[in-house]
Amino acid sequence: MQRHGARRIGSQIEVGVKRSHSFCAVASLSAHELNKDDQIFCHLLEACKFSSDIRTATETHTRIIRFGYGTHPSLVASLISAYSHCDRLNDAYKVVDQVFSWSVNLVALNKTLHSFIKSRDSELARKVFDKMPDRDVVTWNSMIGGYADNGRFQEALSLFKLMLSSNVVPNKFTFASVMPVCAKLGRLPLAKWLHQLMIDKRIEVNYILIAAMIDMYSKCGGIEAAKTIFERVQRDDVSVWNSMINGLAIHGFARDAIAVFSKMDFEGITPDAITFLGLMSACSRSGLVKEGRHYFNLMKNRYSIEPQHEHYGALVDLLGRAGLLEEAYAVIASMPIEPDVIIWRVYLSACRTHKNPGMSEVAIANISRLRSGDYVLLSNTYCSQQQWDSAQRVREMMKKHGVSKKKGISWLEWGGRFHHFRSGDRSHPETEAIFQVLGGLIERAKGEGFVPKKELVMMDVSEEEKEENLCHHSEKLALAYGILKTGSGTEIRISKNLRICGDCHNWFILVSRMLNRVVLVRDRIRFHRFEDGLCSCGNYW
Repeated sequence: MQRHGARRIGSQIEVGVKRSHSFCAVASLSAHELNKDDQIFCHLLEACKFSSDIRTATETHTRIIRFGYGTHPSLVASLISAYSHCDRLNDAYKVVDQVFSWSVNLVALNKTLHSFIKSRDSELARKVFDKMPDRDVVTWNSMIGGYADNGRFQEALSLFKLMLSSNVVPNKFTFASVMPVCAKLGRLPLAKWLHQLMIDKRIEVNYILIAAMIDMYSKCGGIEAAKTIFERVQRDDVSVWNSMINGLAIHGFARDAIAVFSKMDFEGITPDAITFLGLMSACSRSGLVKEGRHYFNLMKNRYSIEPQHEHYGALVDLLGRAGLLEEAYAVIASMPIEPDVIIWRVYLSACRTHKNPGMSEVAIANISRLRSGDYVLLSNTYCSQQQWDSAQRVREMMKKHGVSKKKGISWLEWGGRFHHFRSGDRSHPETEAIFQVLGGLIERAKGEGFVPKKELVMMDVSEEEKEENLCHHSEKLALAYGILKTGSGTEIRISKNLRICGDCHNWFILVSRMLNRVVLVRDRIRFHRFEDGLCSCGNYW
């Protein structure tokens, strides 16, 4: 069968399924047509997954066996996945069991596993993985990479450690999957361990691994290590430069990022779309509006790179953070492509920062499916202008739609485990000692002239209640615990799932000077390094 014929039949099946007549679509195809291209079965089973058409799935199963495709890895995986999506788990597991009754080799089992990974069926993939009598490095890499791609970072890391305890030696592809996992987790000790492990295993590095290592160190707070690696390695691929520029951007070192770009140009490396996205993000986080505009135009005019949504989002962020809300809106209005929801959320955030309820309403009107953060930003914008009734209406709307505010969580690693804190949290075993340390720091800070930013409490409550609310934010509790458990001179590393609040930011600056301590905070969008009464962000974030 010609390729266009297979495409015609695949489309016929797809249309049939969408019209809930998928069984008829199968029946209408001749045995000759089905026998010529097993991909038709894959298309049909994929459609069954979304239509939950169990009748067609079972009929297709019969035909797969009849036409001799019963041991074809991709078809078997599609069949198991279709049964799973049709809530026929017993049938799915029966097919999994049948796979291991065949005299199939490791290559065929790896193909089946890979098919599950591609379709993001991690649970079924793991069931196949656990039942495999033998596993080679490809098997382990597929499963680890599958977990990583699905955001299951702890499971990917656990599986990697299990691999190390087996008799299978990891290769460069293994580390290419594990290093991004470490970057997501943000654990510097883990990054150092992986780096040393690569050296011990004599892994031959290439530009992919170099870029991943720079990215890993940067996102784990080890920007100096990332810079050292960058200076020592071969840099003939643009991805290595991009990793360094992006790493400097998330740490707020915009001038350093620009210097790397200049060096890149000098060495004759052609930048790509990712390069300019990193440069614009760096400028945005440091308030370099003129420079950010320059790189946006340079991308188009000198390198003929058409800006995508991400670039327009970075430009809107650049202007919005600087308070240029009208210019940012003009950029959105003049985009040659339809602005996506992310761009409108960036604009909404800028409106909240600069207390503009009117433009916040414009942004909200262009977000089709509102999330918790959207409601909160709008409500807080109203509160910033003391429009309490409008803010209350937003909260009532949230309640009506069953939307709850995302809670801030801060954590740090100590003693081989993570310690998590929420605002006002008293669940930690050492709560009394933590609150005692925190109370002492708060009083000492007041003696040094610290004034809480009560205007950040978006509630119509008394001044005393506002101050009490600010005192026990999650990041303050995490810092108090870090001070309690570590000695003088030890750097304290804290992560937070949201942006650090302005009051905590100012308080951390003062505490770093009072105690002569370095505190590194990784929040949702960037790093803040507090040292000697200063922050690496320059109080612009």
